[in-house]
Amino acid sequence: MRYFIAFVVAVVLCTSAQAEIQTKAVQYRHGNAALEGYMAYDDAIQGKRPGVLVVHEWWGLNNFAKKRVEELARLGYVAFAVDMYGVGMRAADPKKASELSGVYLNDRALMRARAMAGLDILLNHPLVDSKKIAATGYCFGGTTVLELARGHAPVLGVVSFHGGLSAPNASDTKNVTAKVLVLHGADDPFATKDQINAFMDEMRGSGADWQMIFYGGAVHSFTNPQADGFGIKGIAYNEKADKRSWQAMQQFLDELFK
Repeated sequence: MRYFIAFVVAVVLCTSAQAEIQTKAVQYRHGNAALEGYMAYDDAIQGKRPGVLVVHEWWGLNNFAKKRVEELARLGYVAFAVDMYGVGMRAADPKKASELSGVYLNDRALMRARAMAGLDILLNHPLVDSKKIAATGYCFGGTTVLELARGHAPVLGVVSFHGGLSAPNASDTKNVTAKVLVLHGADDPFATKDQINAFMDEMRGSGADWQMIFYGGAVHSFTNPQADGFGIKGIAYNEKADKRSWQAMQQFLDELFK
């Protein structure tokens, strides 16, 4: 009997802990575009805390990005996933994903502005310390947060997970004040040596406080457990790289917000 009671107590405690993470869809706009982001925070924490923006992969705001938001909330942050494409705009295949993401990859000013619309939601949340903001992104989202840094968005730092490194307007990357962390698969076929070298030269010239960590054996999308099912050569999940990059991000945020 006592073992049964202990089991019930454990289940109740676990349920209570999970209930502390509050999540909700947040509708907002950028120009004529109707957007719907995803917010999460731990309501057991009192007072204001740092905020972390999350920018999704080229598929759109899906369950993977939402899961990352919830994980960040469990670390004590208010986390918000932006919607770069618009309500209901999601890709189910690479062709559609390329079409949706290409709009912003080919127009970096629009990319920055759309991401800023989401960042404003986070900055104005009553539980967020607006002086302690970071942005994280995955693949297409990694490119996006690097553009936020290049565009002097009000963030202390950005973290790019297997993001694109190209910068069509690299010449305007000057006096970058946000700290930059790039977490990259050493065998990612979508980033050439020339692109990597150009990015490092860009960072050197920008005056940024930057880091770049390579994970051996990892290719593109190494943080996404569903990556192997996409059927795209050069895209695969890597558990070790996923865990190590998440730890690197945590250390970076700890330093950023201390």
